[in-house]
Amino acid sequence: MRRQATTRSLVPKPARSGRARYLDADAQAWLVAYVGQHADATLAELGAAWQAQGGRPVGQTCIWQVLDAHRLRRKKKPARRGTRPEAGR
Repeated sequence: MRRQATTRSLVPKPARSGRARYLDADAQAWLVAYVGQHADATLAELGAAWQAQGGRPVGQTCIWQVLDAHRLRRKKKPARRGTRPEAGR
């Protein structure tokens, strides 16, 4: 009702796109290339490497979001079979 009173219209406001990415496209490309060379690096190690090459400090969540957007998974342990004995043995 307030919008109709001020704008004389019930049309909703345009949707907001959210926050801008903390790492730009060049930074993301660097991170993806670094992961390709250091596949066993943890998120903390990736953040430290990014800072060491001159980037601004970023959190592990930011790094994870970039890796997830590029479908790079960080699972460290391979899948293994359960340790429970099978029934009937």
